[in-house]
Amino acid sequence: MLNIALSGCNGRMGHVITDIVAGRDNMQIVAGFDINTAKYADFPIFSDPFEFQGSCDVIIDFSNASSTEHLLSYCEQHHTPLIICTTGHSPEQLQKIRAASAAFPVFRSGNMSIGINLMSELLRKSAAVLGDQYDVEIIEKHHNQKLDAPSGTALMLADAVASGLPYPAEYVYDRHERREKRPAHEIGISAIRGGTIVGEHSVLFCGRDEIIEIKHTALSREVFATGAVDAAVFMAGCKQPGMYDMNDVIASHAQ
Repeated sequence: MLNIALSGCNGRMGHVITDIVAGRDNMQIVAGFDINTAKYADFPIFSDPFEFQGSCDVIIDFSNASSTEHLLSYCEQHHTPLIICTTGHSPEQLQKIRAASAAFPVFRSGNMSIGINLMSELLRKSAAVLGDQYDVEIIEKHHNQKLDAPSGTALMLADAVASGLPYPAEYVYDRHERREKRPAHEIGISAIRGGTIVGEHSVLFCGRDEIIEIKHTALSREVFATGAVDAAVFMAGCKQPGMYDMNDVIASHAQ
């Protein structure tokens, strides 16, 4: 039986993950961590992970970037693999995450959808082929309750494109004060917030007389929850410290 602790259990994604786990065999949520301790399922909820006296095989975190460092401390003390699904971390926080992975397994992805991660690989290959003959623009759309902009997924896709380009790319988020032609080595990133949009990401390679668009649309939060639970299965069997991501999960499925 895979025992999971769920950080951010009372958020929207926490509830979706609870439903996904309830529908699978050989796994259960044994504890939840959340500032809102209102109980809605058959597991206890703690405002502080250190209040939990039981044990778990892995922690899924869909809470807030401000909670990450406390979770890292808990996981280092208990040698528990951590799956970080939260986005919006500062460069300093990302450095602490990487440093913590030297002591225990840490999984982090800007997006838990397998589709988005396959899209990232397509973008790397496309950028390598298209090179500097195409301008790259990324447009991301999310619901009006999302806190960070651009999304962690948009940055993840920008990094994928940049890794395939023959030049160091500059990420540009705002052009309203620029009075100049678009420089060739930019990756433009635009964020739209409105309504109940779950998540939509488009990457445009704009060349002379043609546009190539690679797009992913999430129709529900279940795609992210399913990816997180798949990651939990992978990480529960991972005993070696280090940084892991969805590419490792995809590779494990291919074996």
